[in-house]
Amino acid sequence: MVSSLHSLFDAIAKANNEQELRLAVTNTVGEHFGVERWGLYLCDDLSTAENVEVQKIPEVCLEGNPVGRYVVERHAPAHEQLILAPGDWQDICPRHDHAHVMSGPIVCDGRLVGTLNLARADGHPPFDANDLADLSALCLHLSAKLATLRAKPKTFNSPLVGRLTPRELEIAELVAQGLTNGEIGEKLFITQNSVKQALKRMFRKLGVSARAEMVAKLQDVIL
Repeated sequence: MVSSLHSLFDAIAKANNEQELRLAVTNTVGEHFGVERWGLYLCDDLSTAENVEVQKIPEVCLEGNPVGRYVVERHAPAHEQLILAPGDWQDICPRHDHAHVMSGPIVCDGRLVGTLNLARADGHPPFDANDLADLSALCLHLSAKLATLRAKPKTFNSPLVGRLTPRELEIAELVAQGLTNGEIGEKLFITQNSVKQALKRMFRKLGVSARAEMVAKLQDVIL
């Protein structure tokens, strides 16, 4: 395993939120695997933020093809030559920039919550066993880190916690710490307006009208 992947492991470990986790991967993974196209897709991620480029999910991560189906069913990484006869992938996906594809699972709490997808264009070599081993290790680190980031904050003990997404819980945690919308936006790499809109959704879900009321309700405290 080359040193650049170990550097990526370190960057993943240091990520403080899902935006930083996404950036740690997308800034490095293309060079490591020698691919022209790549994408990290995470479910329940409200980080479609202005400062983070979110690529369209490649066909490889959808259930309608053998590679995607393999990943979904087995929670294991795969490339097209692992499960298909030579030439069969081109019949399924004729795109020249997806001549060779590889996809790996991101797993959290026993379920598939995302995929890391890589594609090489015509004229480039197919993925091999070493690529698959590297992707497997990378997905393991991503899954472990994501589980940590999405763990329910200990600050809150109300059953109402389940009404909020992982990103909303992260915002609520920062509100409980006394941060302003602007400070929350800076910490999460999103705009102040994104925080404001998220709080409006959270207020509706919890049936509250103020920040202090929201925090108290999540902490199961009677005001």
